[in-house]
Amino acid sequence: MTGQGGITIRPATSADHDAIWAILEPVYRAGETYCIPRDISRDDALADWYAKPFTAFVAELDGRILGTSHVGANRPGGGSHVANASFATYPGARGRGIARALVDHAKAWARAQGFAAMQFNFVVATNADAVHLWQKAGFAIVGRLPGAFLHPRLGPVDGLVMFQNLEDVG
Repeated sequence: MTGQGGITIRPATSADHDAIWAILEPVYRAGETYCIPRDISRDDALADWYAKPFTAFVAELDGRILGTSHVGANRPGGGSHVANASFATYPGARGRGIARALVDHAKAWARAQGFAAMQFNFVVATNADAVHLWQKAGFAIVGRLPGAFLHPRLGPVDGLVMFQNLEDVG
C-alpha cells in the first residue's frame, strides 16, 4: 500500500529484521514508551514483534525502512474482535508522516480482517507526540492507569488505554 507522501507499507519479512531492529533498539533502550525490558536482546525483540497473533509491517520511504508496526487481535476468545497495534519510527525520520501512515494502514488492515475496533492497551501518558497523533487519528482515551509505567527519568507515570470503533470509520 502506497500512501500519503510516497510512504509504502508492506508486510515485513525476515529480510527486514536488521532494519526493524535498527528502529526498535533505540526505542527499547530508552525505556520511555514501551513495557519491554530495556536490555532485551535483538532475537527476543524480533520474536516478540513477529509473534502471533500479530502481523508485522514496515513503512518505506525513498527505499528505506523508516517505521514498523504490528497488528493483530488484542485478546483471544471474547476479545478477538478488537485489534491491537504497536508502532515505532526510526528516530531520524520522526515528523515525516511515518507513524500516521502506519496507524492509518493498521486501521484499514484491521477493518479488512473483520475487526470491529482497535485498542491500545498501554500508551505512556508522557509520550505526548503519540497521544496527540492517536487522538488526531480518532482514538479516544477511555482509561487512565495512575502511575502504571516506571519511566526511567520521571518515575511512575500514567498509562493510557485508547480506543476507536472501526465500524464507524470510513
